[in-house]
This record gives sequence, C-alpha cells and structure tokens, in this order.
Amino acid sequence: MRKILFHLNCFEQGGAERVVSNLANWLAREDYEVIAATQWQGEEEFELDSRVRRIHVGLRPEDEDRGRIAKIFLRFAYLRRLIRSERPDVVISFTRRPNYRALISAVGTRVPVIAAVRQDPKSYYNSLADKLLIPLLYPRAAGCVFQTGEQMGYFPRGLQKRSRIILNPVNDKYLNAPEVKEREKLVVQSGRLVDFKNQAMLLRAFLKVRKKHPDYSLRIYGPDSRDGTKQVLEAIIRDNCAQDFITLMGGSDELERELPRAEIYAFSSDYEGMPNALLEAMTLGMAVVATDCPCGGPRTVIDHGVNGLLIPVGDEKAMEAGINRLIEDKQLAQALREQARRISGRINGQAVLAQWKSYIEEVIQGQR
Repeated sequence: MRKILFHLNCFEQGGAERVVSNLANWLAREDYEVIAATQWQGEEEFELDSRVRRIHVGLRPEDEDRGRIAKIFLRFAYLRRLIRSERPDVVISFTRRPNYRALISAVGTRVPVIAAVRQDPKSYYNSLADKLLIPLLYPRAAGCVFQTGEQMGYFPRGLQKRSRIILNPVNDKYLNAPEVKEREKLVVQSGRLVDFKNQAMLLRAFLKVRKKHPDYSLRIYGPDSRDGTKQVLEAIIRDNCAQDFITLMGGSDELERELPRAEIYAFSSDYEGMPNALLEAMTLGMAVVATDCPCGGPRTVIDHGVNGLLIPVGDEKAMEAGINRLIEDKQLAQALREQARRISGRINGQAVLAQWKSYIEEVIQGQR
C-alpha cells in the first residue's frame, strides 16, 4: 500500500484546499494510506474521509511565546519529524509556503516531494526571498504539478522536464447536476471575497448593465476573506443604493443548485491559478464571461466565443459589454452553455485522479 503525505496550511474553504481534500479522499478510497499534515484548523473546512489521518504539524500552545525565527524553525522541525517517523512514499505539498516547508523538511530523508503550484507565480513568487528560494529549493523537488504552461514556464527548465500539468478535479455534485431549463434574470459569481478576484470591478460593471437591463440582479457567493474586500463591496452597494439587486450571499454548500438558476456567470479575477469556481460554472453548463488573467487558467479552458467569452483583466467596460452581449444574444448564450459542459470530460474526478496516480507512481519509481 502506497503512503501519501499531503502538506498544506489547512482545509479552510479555498481552491487549493478543495483540490487536496478531493484528492486525499479519492486516494483513501483507492486503498492508499493518506496523511494530511496541516499547520492549523480552519473555521470552515472541507470534509475529509474518515480514512484520511489528519496530523497537526503547526505551532503548539507552548510555542506561542517564542520569537519569530524560532517559530519558523519549529514549523520545519515538526514537519521533518513527521516525515521521518511516517516514511511516506511521497510528500505532496500545495501552495507557496507549504512547498518551501516540504522541500526544506524533506532534505536528507530520501522521501521525494511533489510541489503543487497553484497561484500565479508572477504575483505570488515575486519577493526577494522567492527569487533566492526558487533556484535553491525547487530543483530538489522530484517534480511539480502545474495548472498551466504559463505557470510552468516561470520555474527552472530542468524542473519543467520532470513536472506535469494537471487540471483541477471538479466535485461529482457539479458533474451530476441536472440541466436547468428555465433560468432567472441573474448574473452570478462564486469565490471568496478577496482583493485579487476584483469583485469591485464586477459590481461597477453591473451597475452599468443594470441601467440597460433593469430587471437583472447580481449575486456573489463566497465567504469573507477578511482582507477588507467585503467592506469595499458593501460600500459600493450602499453608495449606489443597490441593495435590492446586488447581493453578497456568503458561502454556500449548494452552489450546484444555486448557480445554474442564473443566466450568466461572471469571473473577474486579476490573477489566479486554475480557478475551481470557473471550472465548476462551466461544468454546470453556464454562459461565462471571464477575465483572461495570468497565469493563463481561463485561457487554458475557454475558447473565446465557443465555450465562453474572454475579456482583458480589469476592463470594466469589457465586462459590461460581455454581460450585455450574453443577455441580449440568447442563441449565443445557449451555444456557450452547451459547449462549456463538455469540459467535464477533462476534469471529472476519475480522469484527474488517473493522472495524479500515474504521476505519483512515476515519481516513486524514479526514486528507486
């Protein structure tokens, strides 16, 4: 039985956390021994299969009075201790800091590390520390999993050769959701309220859409990231007296039912990795207008005018025009919906799991 150790910060609701929870659960059901090593427990987390062992490798209560440098070393020490005691066949880490922790902690253990890069490297890996750590640590990885070619191209060429591009898996509840025959006059978005998703631009664009189409409403589903974005959005709604037609819905566990009621899905991010929310909307057969944001996630899955519309990043006028086009051209909107659904063949759980299993096995065999 293969033993897989996943490392990430927590399972609080977010894109990377959703992918890891899905992978961990699927692998556990495939008779892998799965460990999830996390730094902390989030308030609202994705559910894990009972067979997945959750182990805390973050700071302990007695560590809180220690200095900053000591805390950094303790995080490495706790993870390294776990790797040495469990001796997994492979460590799979997700996102920037967990990747660094895993690559450092596994040095000398002879346990291979697969680092999964989820964000836009130009936006997330741009500090002086990153510029020093990437060439120092990433060559130590057995390989990486990227979501787009643009993302992969940011890293050392030698690493690219032993890495893979694997899209995010979509939960079965989106794949099996029934097709909606009658839709409401709604535009929707799903995802955390956070600055880089630029929901403020979407709100401003929709205020102009509303002047032309006063019977349409906008709903945004997603939890508050507590970075101040929610307050910014609330101010826009309040200042424009838009409470009756723009609603911040909060998080929902029933997006597969809520989203397809709408005519249009609007994606407004300034940058992303491979956005799960966008994949879910396409799987649900929604007419999508999306920013062509780095590091190429929307462009990887959307063929402009065929299964969705792509617009420039941060372009409020283009967002307004895209939404208006889909409202006014019902034939185009329906054609986009039908084509968007076809993405499910690439991102269903079994297809993505098969790619991960193949790559994991390749990495393990390569260490022998």
